[in-house]
Amino acid sequence: MKLNERSVAHYALSDSPADHTGFLRTWGGAGMPPSPSGAGRRCWFVLKGNLLFSFESREGRAPLSLVVLEGCTVELAEAPVPEEFAFAIRFDAPGVRPHLLAADGPAAQEAWVKALSRASFGYMRLVVRELESQLREARHSLDLHRRSSWKAVSSRCKPQAPDCWSPGLENGHSLSRDCSPMGLVEEVGSRPAGRGLAEWELQGPASLLLGRGQSPVSPETSCFSTLHEWYGREIMELRRAWLQRAQENQPECKDQDRP
Repeated sequence: MKLNERSVAHYALSDSPADHTGFLRTWGGAGMPPSPSGAGRRCWFVLKGNLLFSFESREGRAPLSLVVLEGCTVELAEAPVPEEFAFAIRFDAPGVRPHLLAADGPAAQEAWVKALSRASFGYMRLVVRELESQLREARHSLDLHRRSSWKAVSSRCKPQAPDCWSPGLENGHSLSRDCSPMGLVEEVGSRPAGRGLAEWELQGPASLLLGRGQSPVSPETSCFSTLHEWYGREIMELRRAWLQRAQENQPECKDQDRP
């Protein structure tokens, strides 16, 4: 792999946010000769994406080494010095020496191992695939939920033959919301004041409806034949009364026409 040293150094020192930083001891690696005492060299490490930079100090202006975290594994290891919290970056390629590092404590060691293990593009690719799979499952379950909800709403809103129509005017008669016989009987007692009993009874044959368990005020609206018979009888009664009055007035007109 060929890298532009100036571009890499500029990226290492840029203001771009780092994923993890801290002091680590190292025992060799690219640009890192082992210390004579064997205690390792304490350096400042900066992790940006899948690039691990090391500096002489926190204020260092030039990186000492660079490790590209691709095709590698991060695992715990034993340090040359006892009581060191060490871990190693091992590559699958043959002949590549692992990078042995050690943190200052168990918490720092765990944090570094997690951060380095999640830095590669291979890990990010797996995470993206898992998230896409979860998104597909969530969309599928949401689609099923919407379909089941729509079916439930459709079944509830499906038109059915009601026992009675909603309140309103039906051929000049106000239909009650309560279509039971008891509710309709109550309307009889609350007829408008000023209307005589004879005029009220002209609305239909009370005996026929009472025999069927219905109110004499208005019939059930669910049966068309009952409605037809109800209003038909009323019309026939009015027509009979009109013919009777016409016949009574005819002799008087004939008497007036005589000289």
